[in-house]
Amino acid sequence: MAKQKKYTLAFEQTFDFDMIGICSHHSDYRLAWGINECLAIQLSRCEENYIITNRKGETVSSHSMYEFTDEENRLDYFLVKNKMHGNYLIPEKPSIDYFLFLCDNYAINIEQLVKQLKTIKSVLGVYLFEPEEIDSAENLVFR
Repeated sequence: MAKQKKYTLAFEQTFDFDMIGICSHHSDYRLAWGINECLAIQLSRCEENYIITNRKGETVSSHSMYEFTDEENRLDYFLVKNKMHGNYLIPEKPSIDYFLFLCDNYAINIEQLVKQLKTIKSVLGVYLFEPEEIDSAENLVFR
């Protein structure tokens, strides 16, 4: 009997979003208001929180989320709180309070956006992250 060949399928994870970490001492709705004023967008609270589940489908954590769809530039903004009830959306970055995700961004200069976010009074710090460098980013799914 001939030996059977085994093939391993490997794929490279690609991310279709930009990831910005925001440190702020204000509540999520106050930060969303500040971002709306600064960027002239309309982030609004989602009816449902962003849910993290385990492999069995059980809810691990729930995080407040705001969203805005920019029809002109064809991109979506998501503002998600990192720490809720002791659980983190991105456990590798426990010092970050919020994450702003720009999905399918081909129109906005991300470095310029970071500079704009730093001008908001309730923002203490803004950091640009590469999703490829964060292990838990592969669990993030928007739409």
